[in-house]
Amino acid sequence: MRGAPYGFNLFESCLTCTWRGERFFCNLAPKSLRALDAIAYMNVYPPGAVLLSEGQQSRGVFMLCRGSAKLSISSGDGKTLITRIAEQGEVLGLTSALSGNAYKTTAETLEPSQVNFIRRDDFLRFVDQHHDACANVSKLLTHECELDADAIRTLGLSHSAAEKLAHLMLSWCDEHGKPAENGTRVQLLMTHEDISQLIGTSRETVTRLLKEFRSKGILSIHGSNLTVHNRAALEALVLL
Repeated sequence: MRGAPYGFNLFESCLTCTWRGERFFCNLAPKSLRALDAIAYMNVYPPGAVLLSEGQQSRGVFMLCRGSAKLSISSGDGKTLITRIAEQGEVLGLTSALSGNAYKTTAETLEPSQVNFIRRDDFLRFVDQHHDACANVSKLLTHECELDADAIRTLGLSHSAAEKLAHLMLSWCDEHGKPAENGTRVQLLMTHEDISQLIGTSRETVTRLLKEFRSKGILSIHGSNLTVHNRAALEALVLL
């Protein structure tokens, strides 16, 4: 373990890492964990670093040990849609590594992040030889499918941009919210442009809706902290 220049301790070995939990891919038996540690290359990235690019031939997988990343797809005319936010414990580029096809999304860090890279051939051999790793791959693929279904449901069935934004705010509160004296506080890592690409609307619409939510006392934003003061008002906007 090294010091914390990015605000968290760095673990250079999976064997000594204390971040592992039930949802982590690396929550493995000791023998499998040693094998994983032997093929992983640790790197630390600043915010805005591109880990993999849509259309790029798969080189391997990126284990997001600490931090978060936005996954996006783009059209030929330059439009971008953020499909979801990947959290620590996820393996990026997993489906492409398994299929051998090009990456389907672009992954860009949202905050300082520790990432372990594993070359495709090494990863496939590791999964083939360790059954607990294979089971974890199945769990992660299932998790990705469920998240994609939720995203499609929100984008396709929401009746308005306000409903989409309210749904997003509620999900942030449920997943990352911390109790505050006057509501629920979450760290806001995304720009208005990022949020617009995540809910499929324009940046101007996001800016207008956030202003309306603030004026109604639903939420407040101070620096990188967003506090939801009136959860019931957001829930009233969500019809799904």
